[in-house]
Amino acid sequence: MTDPRLTPLAASLPASLPATVPFTGPETLERRSGVPFRARLGANESGFGPSPRAVEAMERAARDAWMYGDPEVHELREAIAAHHGVEPEHVVVGEGIDGLLGLLVRLTVGAGTPVVTSLGGYPTFNFHVTGFGGRLLTAPYRGDASDPEALIGLAREGGARLIYLSNPDNPMGSMHGPEAIRRMIEGVPEGALLVLDEAYGELAPPGSLPEIDPADPRVIRMRTFSKAYGLAGLRVGYAIGLKALVAGFDRVRNHFGLGRVAQSGALAAVRDRDWPGEVARRVVAAREEVGRIARAAGLIPLPSATNFVTIDCGRDGAFARVVLEGLGRRGVFVRMPGVAPLDRCIRVTVGPAEALAAFAEALPGALEEARSLADGGTAAR
Repeated sequence: MTDPRLTPLAASLPASLPATVPFTGPETLERRSGVPFRARLGANESGFGPSPRAVEAMERAARDAWMYGDPEVHELREAIAAHHGVEPEHVVVGEGIDGLLGLLVRLTVGAGTPVVTSLGGYPTFNFHVTGFGGRLLTAPYRGDASDPEALIGLAREGGARLIYLSNPDNPMGSMHGPEAIRRMIEGVPEGALLVLDEAYGELAPPGSLPEIDPADPRVIRMRTFSKAYGLAGLRVGYAIGLKALVAGFDRVRNHFGLGRVAQSGALAAVRDRDWPGEVARRVVAAREEVGRIARAAGLIPLPSATNFVTIDCGRDGAFARVVLEGLGRRGVFVRMPGVAPLDRCIRVTVGPAEALAAFAEALPGALEEARSLADGGTAAR
């Protein structure tokens, strides 16, 4: 039964749109189990927290939370532009990359519009595309990395409007270097747009991201304050692109969507040039520790340019899910890719030492349980 006031797309049976969010939140899982997690290692947040300067700025701004935030996001937009050496007219700020992806899809995708992405890639982009009636075309990963050549080829064949690429990649942690991205941009078909999601850009190795002219009409690149800046709870992100495209966002965005506290925290964060580098150093050390824990358990950690490590559990998706569920019962929240063969893995966000210690403690038992079940035994629950 559906409400007759819904659009045909939303009301169609069987449903064209899933009645779910792309990710099940740890809070939902805690409510289901009735037990809080000891270690929150599944959402790719930064357990190392935000810049102390950002915390101070948010504390000050909290006193003025009775006022709406600046609908032009003027000061933050200017600071982001200065940080990247571009004109402010090339920058749009919004409610995280997820919010900006939704606005971009709204601006460019209608019923039946073909859009290209990787099979098993970031699902929130797909959520927006299907929500506006677009038609998803997917190229499989090649090995454990997205396949730029296949994505561009599929875009040419299908007449795609958008081509989505996460680089560094979520959920696998892999990364394409500057030359591969430049070749991809050169191959973008006429009338298409490469959506370059660089959520983990500040955590990538130095010099591994390409220089891109913000006026290049073939690409829009997106960044967030949710990863290296440690401000996932504020929901602030931005995009850099052609001025005319950026101006289009003003026609559809929620002009009061970024509150005063969020703007103040993000502004202080972008002005603190040292904190992202400090977080990146901690992330490198924590990735090494997660890799050590995985190898000690007989698993294979994949190379990562992000704040998480994708771990190959060595069997199939059913086995990896049992491992994931076993970790959850032991108080450790992690996630896993959703499409084979990527789903042979679990994905573990790096974090402080105490969180990784909880993961190290829980993993052997979860693996033993999964192996027992896979081999026909009965695991204790």
